Amino acid sequence: MLSIIMPVKNTEAFLKPCLDSIVKQRLQDWELMAVNDHSVDSSRDILLSYAQQDSRIRVVENEGVGVTSALQTGYKHSVGKYITRMDSDDINELHKYEYMLNQLKEKGPGYLALGQVQYFCEAGLGDGFQNYERWMNVLISNGNCFEEVYKECVIPSPCWMLHQEDFDRVGAFDTMMYPEDYDLCFRMYQHGLIPIACKEVLFHWRDYPHRTTRQVAHYQGDAILALKCHHFLQIDWDTDKNLVVWGAGKRGKFIAHYLVSKQIPFDWVCNNKNKIDHDIYGIRLKSEKSLGEIHNKQIMVSVANADEQRTIKELCARNDWDAYFFC
Repeated sequence: MLSIIMPVKNTEAFLKPCLDSIVKQRLQDWELMAVNDHSVDSSRDILLSYAQQDSRIRVVENEGVGVTSALQTGYKHSVGKYITRMDSDDINELHKYEYMLNQLKEKGPGYLALGQVQYFCEAGLGDGFQNYERWMNVLISNGNCFEEVYKECVIPSPCWMLHQEDFDRVGAFDTMMYPEDYDLCFRMYQHGLIPIACKEVLFHWRDYPHRTTRQVAHYQGDAILALKCHHFLQIDWDTDKNLVVWGAGKRGKFIAHYLVSKQIPFDWVCNNKNKIDHDIYGIRLKSEKSLGEIHNKQIMVSVANADEQRTIKELCARNDWDAYFFC
C-alpha cells in the first residue's frame, strides 16, 4: 500500500531508533526502500540486519551519488500506491502512516497529507529551529501552508504523503534542483495539491551539528533564495504587472541581482536613506513612498524585520497590492 523512500548515509548513530519507528508502525502494509548512499560506517550492515528480520525492508545501493539520486533510485524500485519520504536520523510517531493514509483515502487524489513536527536535539534547540517549528505547525494545523511558501519550506520533507499518481504528476524526485525538499514543495504548490489540515505531531525531527542541512552549500541561504526566485518566476510572476523588489538588505540585493541576471525589469524600493537615490547593479533605489506611483504592481518583499513585515502586510492588504514575502 505505502512506499517509504529513505536515503541513508553514515547515520549509524541514529539509524536503529529510526528503523524501529517504522517497523513498529500501526500500519502494517508498507515497504521501506532504504537506499544506501555510499556509507562508510556501519549503516549498510544495520539496514541489512533489519531487512533479514523484516521482508518489508528492501536495501538497495544508490545508483548515483547524493540524496536526490538516492531518492530517485528508491522510487524507481518502489511499488506502493501511496508515497512518502523518511530521513534516516529522525523518528516517527507510531500512528503516523496510518493517520496520513486514512486522510488520503478519505479525501482522494489531489490532496496532500501532512503532520506536525517536533524538533529535538541533545544539545538543546536554538531559537531559529523553535520559531520554524511553531511557524510551520500553525500553517499545517490550518491547512494553508502554501500561503507563505516563499518564506521557508512549508512542507516537512519526511512528513508528507501523496497518492502515487499525484506524486508522478508533480514530477516525483526527477529534478536536480536543491534544496530538493523545498523544490518538491514548490512543485506540489504549482500543481495545485491541497494540504490537509493536521493538528497532531506525527514526526520528530533531529538536529545535530553535522546534519546535511548544516554542512552542505545546497541548503544554505543563497541556494534557497535562488530556488525561491526561480519558482516565483515560473509560478506566480505576472508579466503584465510592474515588478517591485521591496527591501535592500542582503536578501533584497540577492533578489535584485537575480532579476538583473535574468534581464527582468523591476523597480526597487527601500527605507534606507543611505541607499535611496543610489544605484546598485545599475538599478536606482527609490523611497517606499514612491510605491503609490507604481501602478499595477507585483511586489517581492525581502524585509526581514518582523514588525516591519506586519506593517507591510497591513499596507498591502489595505491597498490590495499583490505581494509575496521572501523572508
